[in-house]
Amino acid sequence: MGKKRKENHAEKLTQLIVKGMQEKKAVDIVILDMRQVKNAVADFFVICSGNSDKQIGAIADSVDEEVYKGLRENPWHVEGKNNKEWMLLDYINVVAHIFRKDKRAFFALEKLWGDADITEIED
Repeated sequence: MGKKRKENHAEKLTQLIVKGMQEKKAVDIVILDMRQVKNAVADFFVICSGNSDKQIGAIADSVDEEVYKGLRENPWHVEGKNNKEWMLLDYINVVAHIFRKDKRAFFALEKLWGDADITEIED
């Protein structure tokens, strides 16, 4: 995959993840563009919050469905399905982080990756 094609793919993937989050009323959605960040593990992080364990699971399922419908891809790796305080769906060059509202500040990913370009999505 060429560099331009890889970037377009990552951007499309990011849009589908945001759509999946919005479908289940996720709040505080932000996109961290990590492409200019040294030692970044992905091109984009997409972060959101949910209010309950049930909503976190529903958001993750919705993201999974939207990405599969749009690009026929499944996550390479999923974490947190059991504890539902923080779920991670890793699509290699884009990673979705779904936090229960009360746990998001603890992990503070936006601060940790402060060099990233941050785009806030309107609720």
